[in-house]
Amino acid sequence: MAKKVKSDADVATYDAIKARIERGEEEIFPAEVANRIIDGENKIRVLREYRGKSVKQLAEDVGIAASYLSQIETGARDGTIDTYRKIAAALSVSLDMIG
Repeated sequence: MAKKVKSDADVATYDAIKARIERGEEEIFPAEVANRIIDGENKIRVLREYRGKSVKQLAEDVGIAASYLSQIETGARDGTIDTYRKIAAALSVSLDMIG
């Protein structure tokens, strides 16, 4: 079996990501969370459940109706960019993470 050689670029990328995690700028999610998102589940719902929040709790944190959040999670309705920003902030993730 051939041994993989790490390039300087690979090491630099690893070091940069590790530093961001240590500064709290990045978070490592469990495989279960990542797999649910990869399998197509709604990112907001998956992250909300991972954070241990109910629809009602997250909606209150964001300042929207629970029914509106539920519609966003089911895909029945799109949220505004402002709403998505507030949801991301309430879940402590980047906007890119839920987009």
